[in-house]
Amino acid sequence: MSNNWPETLNNLGKGGAKLAKEIPDVITAFGNLNAAVDQGKVLDAKTRELISMAVAVTTRCDGCISAHAAAAHKAGASKEELAEALGVAIALNAGAAFVYSTRALEAFDQLGG
Repeated sequence: MSNNWPETLNNLGKGGAKLAKEIPDVITAFGNLNAAVDQGKVLDAKTRELISMAVAVTTRCDGCISAHAAAAHKAGASKEELAEALGVAIALNAGAAFVYSTRALEAFDQLGG
């Protein structure tokens, strides 16, 4: 399991530029959304990026991982802080599987008998 994350980030930028030519209004709106989040008044940039990394992992988004890993590093996040945030993501995914397992069992019971 070895990815070239700088290449992933570079390719994301190139792909994003191409997409912006096709749907400029959507990409501008997406950029404005990110800019608004970056102007947060309570959470600092490092905390926002650690949250972003945890979300990127739970949504399985390689582009998000590459972008937010770079941003987290730039914001001063330590490897230890990132590892702790990723631990929360792991716990959440396991928790989500637990919750949805109870729903699946309930659906099976309701629909099968």
